[in-house]
Amino acid sequence: MSDAEREHVVSLLNKAVGRGMITLDEFTTRTDTALAAVTRADLNAVLVDLPGMVNSEGGHARTELKNSFGTTVRKGHWVVPRELVIRNTLGSTNLDFTEADVPPLVDVELDVSVGSVKLVLPPTASVNIDAVEIQAGEIKDKVRNGVGNPHFHVRGYVRGGSVVIKRKR
Repeated sequence: MSDAEREHVVSLLNKAVGRGMITLDEFTTRTDTALAAVTRADLNAVLVDLPGMVNSEGGHARTELKNSFGTTVRKGHWVVPRELVIRNTLGSTNLDFTEADVPPLVDVELDVSVGSVKLVLPPTASVNIDAVEIQAGEIKDKVRNGVGNPHFHVRGYVRGGSVVIKRKR
């Protein structure tokens, strides 16, 4: 990944501030993340919830959300990638898919250590959690169905943490 790609994403974030899509504080945080990005997934993570803001260099096929000692939130209108990796250590990740642009199949990979993940699915969505391995933690699947659109396939590891999958009330 090049400095030019990082600068391109920072220019997109600048446009997002001008359009009122993010606050100046969010701009600062996302710019710091973009400038420190090592992979395109790191870079795309700062744009994933901004409609119309696309890093033309990488696309949205796979996005990695990393969180240590903090909170990651995606809600409202955002573009969901086909592959979503959640790396969460001593933090929380809250993803609300109810107003998002969601592809028909979303593969969610979990790597959670002493943290929490909450997934709020659209009314017609289905989920499969058979490939999630829990160690000293818990998973609460309040959706409990295997057929629907979009379909979320959740897999990976939860060590000393929790995952809640539900629908909006």
